[in-house]
Amino acid sequence: CAGVGVRFVNVRLEEEKPIFNKQRIDFSPPEKINHFAVCNNQLCMSLGKDTLLRIDLAKPDQPNQIELGRKDDSRVHKLFLDPTGSHLVISLSTSECLYLNRNTQKVRSLSRWRGHLIESVGWNKLLGTETNTGPILVGTSQGIIFEAEISASEGSLFNTNPDQYFKQVHSLEEDGKPAPVCCIEVERGPESKVVIIATTRKRLFQFVGRVAEGSEQQGFSSVFSQNQELLPSFQEFPFNMGYSEITFYTSKLRSCPKAFAWMMGNGVLYGQLDYIRPDSVLSDVQVWDYTPDIDFSFNKPISIVLTQFHFLLLLPDRVKAICTLNGQVVYEDVFPDKFGTLKKMIKDLAGGLVWIYTEKAVFRYHIQREARDVWQMYMSMNKFDLAKEYCRDRPECMDMVLAKEAEHCFQNKRYLESAKCYALTQNYFEEIALKFIEAKQDEALKEFLLKKLNNLKQSEKTQITLLVTWLTELYLNHLGLLESDEGKHGVFQETRDEFRKFLSSSKHKECLYNNRTTIYDLLASHGNVDDMVYFSVIMQDYERVISHHCQHDDYSAALEVLSKHCDEKLFYKFSPILMQHIPKKVVDAWIQMGSRLEPKKLIPALVNYSQMGSTQQVNETIRYMEFCVYQLTVTEEAIHNYLLSLYAKYKPDSLLWYLEQAGTHASYIHYDLKYTLRLCAEHGYLQACVLVYKIMELYEEAVDLALQVDVDLAKSCADLPEDDEELRKKLWLKIARHVVQEEKDVKKAMNCLSSCNLLKIEDILPFFPDFVTIDHFKEAICSSLQEYNQHIDELKQEMEEATESAKRIREDIQEMRNKYGVVENQEKCAACDFPLLNRPFYLFLCGHMFHYDCLFLEVTPHLSTYKQTKLGELQKKLAAATQTSKSRHRPAPKEKEEGGDTASLGKENAGVSREQIKSDIDDIIAFECVYCGELMIKSIDKPFIDPQKLEEEKSSWL
Repeated sequence: CAGVGVRFVNVRLEEEKPIFNKQRIDFSPPEKINHFAVCNNQLCMSLGKDTLLRIDLAKPDQPNQIELGRKDDSRVHKLFLDPTGSHLVISLSTSECLYLNRNTQKVRSLSRWRGHLIESVGWNKLLGTETNTGPILVGTSQGIIFEAEISASEGSLFNTNPDQYFKQVHSLEEDGKPAPVCCIEVERGPESKVVIIATTRKRLFQFVGRVAEGSEQQGFSSVFSQNQELLPSFQEFPFNMGYSEITFYTSKLRSCPKAFAWMMGNGVLYGQLDYIRPDSVLSDVQVWDYTPDIDFSFNKPISIVLTQFHFLLLLPDRVKAICTLNGQVVYEDVFPDKFGTLKKMIKDLAGGLVWIYTEKAVFRYHIQREARDVWQMYMSMNKFDLAKEYCRDRPECMDMVLAKEAEHCFQNKRYLESAKCYALTQNYFEEIALKFIEAKQDEALKEFLLKKLNNLKQSEKTQITLLVTWLTELYLNHLGLLESDEGKHGVFQETRDEFRKFLSSSKHKECLYNNRTTIYDLLASHGNVDDMVYFSVIMQDYERVISHHCQHDDYSAALEVLSKHCDEKLFYKFSPILMQHIPKKVVDAWIQMGSRLEPKKLIPALVNYSQMGSTQQVNETIRYMEFCVYQLTVTEEAIHNYLLSLYAKYKPDSLLWYLEQAGTHASYIHYDLKYTLRLCAEHGYLQACVLVYKIMELYEEAVDLALQVDVDLAKSCADLPEDDEELRKKLWLKIARHVVQEEKDVKKAMNCLSSCNLLKIEDILPFFPDFVTIDHFKEAICSSLQEYNQHIDELKQEMEEATESAKRIREDIQEMRNKYGVVENQEKCAACDFPLLNRPFYLFLCGHMFHYDCLFLEVTPHLSTYKQTKLGELQKKLAAATQTSKSRHRPAPKEKEEGGDTASLGKENAGVSREQIKSDIDDIIAFECVYCGELMIKSIDKPFIDPQKLEEEKSSWL
């Protein structure tokens, strides 16, 4: 079981890049940088006293420098750039304001704004465009909040100023005195809700109101004038460091911020923004106290930026990153003194980059995979759902979170939840199982095993087998406890349904099937018969189900299962016992199965109960056998023999009918003739025996037995051997002898003569007694003598015709000896078209002439295999005879006279033998003209080209 899980090994193959990756911009300002603003990839900075530098970060090599042209005593106080990067407001220390649009080079004065030192601007993200800001809010150093609108167009003849209007809508105070509006933010929530957040040095104000749809252009006056009783007017902290700054985190561009962080005297106030809450949009608020190294005299915080899980705090010489989840400082970056004091930190929402500048340099931070370690913090806070959310793509981290969650639930006695979590971890299976066993939490253990089982792969067969077996045992134990408690019947039924659902699971069907014996043993050991039957049906183990029904004498239910699932093997096995109790239903089921059952395999069930059973069982047996023979047309000998045995014993009337309709030709008969003959003889069915003898062609036996039954039956048997006249005559003589000697009926004997033309009067006369009068035979004797005379005349005529035919044949032979043909010297072979007289040749009566070898080649392919073989043998004999003749013509020493006579005799014999061989060869190849004889006619359906050589012939033409 130790192999059920695989532990993760947490090894990082390469060093991960830091979350905050700093990069210095390759930029050397000609003058010191006073102020800096960036938004939507548009960067603006104030250089020296009177210079403004604009850079489009999409085209960094095309900077744009503009001279402000101001007086000596004025300097840039702050720069404000809208979210689109189109509108730049320049606040001067002389309480004046300038405006510059991205698409122009002209710096224009905002005359209506004169006399106010601008500290903050709240841009309109909904209505702001590249040419118009829409209604915006402006905060001054005197705590006054103005509403204004700026247009980049040149205006009308009477109004050339870019500022369309500038009106006061509210004022902020601290300790009864005006306080500068350090920051102001305008956001739009759901349902036309408008949220305005403004901060002073110690206070944070919220203004929430609704603006009717279509009236957004009318500004924010109505928001400040609406009833604010439900909202606190402000949140205040005691310590004042002279300024404050608020920042927001927005997950997507042009969406509402989700979180905020306010840097003030007592620390950093941070939390979430909830636009639904009626009392305050600030929720989950916490205060992060400054660390001891932050000294307001020399190391005062300058600026703040909020990301998804951190806020960055800018100090004069370093940047600190604090995690908003646990308040821990997770990153600290110290800047070298050579760059000077850090001035400001800004986040560009469009690219997510954080920008920091000093008087001499510009830096930016890339924030990469900020959420990589968040899961650990959520896990330590027991926020497991959030922890899992942030480590979905890191299985080793997910495993740690699940293990921690499982342990947490276990300690809090939430065992089922703990089991579900443990099942998803890679912790050691044994440890977890033992924890639940020791805690006596069987339900939780079952849940754990189920979840673990569902997570296993199909290839992990051993683990699946272990879990399936264990779960079965747990279910059975639980069912046993619930069954004994009458008050928990509903729970028992639910648990049983759950258990049966587990048994019928398609996912683990293979495992359950392979280990069904073990499951059966478990079910049997608990005495759970109903579930065992249910499991048997699922496993299609119908044999066990049927056995169960038979054991409980429920034969109809057993037959119903048999009929439903149509398993032939089960029919063969259970038919004997079912036939004993419900024969008609069983036979009906067999007939319904039709040809899917092999009747031969059902014979044991039929034989057993047809011999010892009731009349109903016998009748049903005969009914099924007749169905097999007459409807299924079964040809197996055993079936027909068995049906015959049943007919012979119980339905003799059907026996002869069956034999007659089965036919008289042995090849069409499917029963055993010898067995049938013995069966009929045992039961005394003589007529049936005669029929069998006739089929067996034992005509003498058939006639002998038929004479015991009926003479007419014997006569029908005597005429059967049509091709054997001798046997027919013998059979008719048997009948005649029986008629004369046994029945003593002369008239019948005479009828035999008329029925069979093979019998003569002289054949049957010996059967009659010596003193029988001749009157009955007079006509028969005269007729016989007349037939003899006629036969003698026919023989004489045939002899005369044969003599004449022999004479004509001798004349034809003599004529053929004198026949000859003339061959001209220019004649050519009909096969090769070469001169004929160059080689031995044949001349046919039809006029065709062939060389010997050409005719041999033409004729040989058309000869039968036998003649081809014989022709080859003759050629070999001819070659041997020729070789012998040549050797005898060579010069040799003189021998005795007797030896010479012997050689002459051998030469003569060799010559005769060679001539005979040539004659035999001629008979084969020159039997007829190859072009005019039967060979040509027989070859008319053969292709011109041999199919085996067709491809070769095709390729030769290419």
